[in-house]
Amino acid sequence: MDDALEGMAVFVAVAQSKSLREAGERLGVSGSAVSQALGKLEERLGVALVQRTTRSLHLTGVGERLYARVGPALGELRAAVAEAGDLGSEPRGTLRLLVARAAEGFLGGELMTGFLARYGHVRVDLYFSDEPLDIVAEGYDAGVRLGEVIDKDMVAVPVSGELRLNVVGAPSYFARRPKPVHPRDLVEHECINWHPAAEAPPYRWEFTENGRDFSVDVAARVLTNDPAFNLRLARAGTGLTLADDDRIRELVVRGELVTVLEGFSTPFPGFYLYYPHRRHASPALRALVDYLREVRRPKASQARLQRRNPTRRDAT
Repeated sequence: MDDALEGMAVFVAVAQSKSLREAGERLGVSGSAVSQALGKLEERLGVALVQRTTRSLHLTGVGERLYARVGPALGELRAAVAEAGDLGSEPRGTLRLLVARAAEGFLGGELMTGFLARYGHVRVDLYFSDEPLDIVAEGYDAGVRLGEVIDKDMVAVPVSGELRLNVVGAPSYFARRPKPVHPRDLVEHECINWHPAAEAPPYRWEFTENGRDFSVDVAARVLTNDPAFNLRLARAGTGLTLADDDRIRELVVRGELVTVLEGFSTPFPGFYLYYPHRRHASPALRALVDYLREVRRPKASQARLQRRNPTRRDAT
């Protein structure tokens, strides 16, 4: 093998984790061993691939270009080796997923627990982020995001059903402020808003009226990248926020939150697992895809059956 290719796995691990220690943990070696291997690679190539300080690590321009070419290729090579080793056997290996923060509630609980129980040799590495990262370039097997923002050239498998965002506030908030009767009233309220990353603009709250979609640019009293934190602030009476049905159902039943503007909220496509058509799917990823299709099928079939044959209660 060409000496220049040695150490590429170490370089890719460093590029993905931005940390010598975390790269070592991923590779099962010490941080000092990673540093030595990286230094030898840079010496052989005759260029600096990373810039290191006591507090941070960044790729150089040459390192960025090398990683853009080597990262996806190494991922393909690992997937091909894993498939060759697992033919006729149970799926195994590590499944790396980039997951939108708001999807945590759908992946957690029974879904992920059931998958891990069925495939005992598969390990899962989840990274929760709302930044629009390239799953191929960053070395992920797949991602989980809202269906409406996934590129058309991706394979997409449902993780959740349709979602609906609700405007909610605590009874203590409405004790001092009147409830909004139209989305345009939100400009007069204290709102707790969200954005996916520090440099990204705040989310414009979307509504539907008489079949027409529109959005409202609310003045955020608080702006975060964590929907769960926003919900906690809303429960404390700080202001109004947006949350999906599953997150607030029990809170509304217990009287901790009150929904408003329900008539202006309509369902939209939920969360999907996605990965490129052109990418070689590892056995672990294929196992997750098959599992999602299996667990989602009964719910979809039941919903179709109820539409065709409504119960007495549904029909009244």
